[in-house]
Amino acid sequence: MEYEKILESIELWFSTHVLSMLISLGIVILYLISRKVIKSLVKKHGTKHDFDKSRMLYISKITGLGNSIVFGALLGFTWEISLSGLSFYFASIFTVVGVALFAHWSILSNLTASVILFFFFPYRIGSHIKIQDGDNSIEGLILDIKMFYIEIELEDGRIASYPNNLAIQKASIQKK
Repeated sequence: MEYEKILESIELWFSTHVLSMLISLGIVILYLISRKVIKSLVKKHGTKHDFDKSRMLYISKITGLGNSIVFGALLGFTWEISLSGLSFYFASIFTVVGVALFAHWSILSNLTASVILFFFFPYRIGSHIKIQDGDNSIEGLILDIKMFYIEIELEDGRIASYPNNLAIQKASIQKK
């Protein structure tokens, strides 16, 4: 008798949630497709501009994380997950994102600048540049573009680290 009640309750649950399951399946399929497309676009762009493989790897990870967050939120909306218990976490996340958008020295602004440098920076490793920053101007050969800073070999042989967020804000000149 209990066995029949259990089967009946399972059947009732599946019949009431069939639409949510189909939508979730569609979201998961779209997520898998978008993940492959994003990875191939990053790889294509990196190969086209002859970027370092480690640089393409962390850009793939950052864009993949953003993609996962978007599709995770879509799944949450599909299954009507209550946000009342998560409000504290969302407030914390929005605070950190707000700081990243407005603070010049925050870690997240350097990560964001790293993604921008990957797709839109006109220079690459091996370029000789001068970044004009008043008394803090820097000139030399780009050794590496990392997640938080650019390594520049100065003319006297020393290696300087210049933050990514400043590299996209300041005027720079490419030397031949």
